[in-house]
Amino acid sequence: MNYTTIKEFLKDWAYESGATQKVINNLTDESLSQKVTPSGRSLGFIGWHITETIGEMMGKTGLKVFTPDMTKWDETSSEHLRECYKNSSESLVEKIQASWEDETLLKEDDMYGETWKRGQTLRSLIEHQIHHRGQMTVLMRQAGVKVPGFYGPSYEEWAAYGMEAPK
Repeated sequence: MNYTTIKEFLKDWAYESGATQKVINNLTDESLSQKVTPSGRSLGFIGWHITETIGEMMGKTGLKVFTPDMTKWDETSSEHLRECYKNSSESLVEKIQASWEDETLLKEDDMYGETWKRGQTLRSLIEHQIHHRGQMTVLMRQAGVKVPGFYGPSYEEWAAYGMEAPK
């Protein structure tokens, strides 16, 4: 479903970017190098990819949001990743609120060789984060990093509710 109002998107973005920020906030410098296979993408790479995509994808719509210089990202600093993701996410909200209206969501742009309405682009941006956030949680567990819950408690969080995690 494409977004038809800015308010709808901003509500979803607040929750989903908050969930992504929780995941990124739990990363450690040591965990950033975690991979499933030697040739796979690292946990840090995926976090930076999510961060970079906000500006890259929105740039295709003409919206200029904060994007870190990806030639200078520090694969060893979880703090730098946290800061850049937060800045990109907040910049997106500020720029949309300042320059888009509901009608803007009907405008079409060339997006990866296809024509997308901006409401679809916003939906895809959120789904892109959800997809990669799922990958990150697997790598976090392998790296021994606590996984936060976002659609309910994570396995590690059940005890905080005074319950045993489902088997």
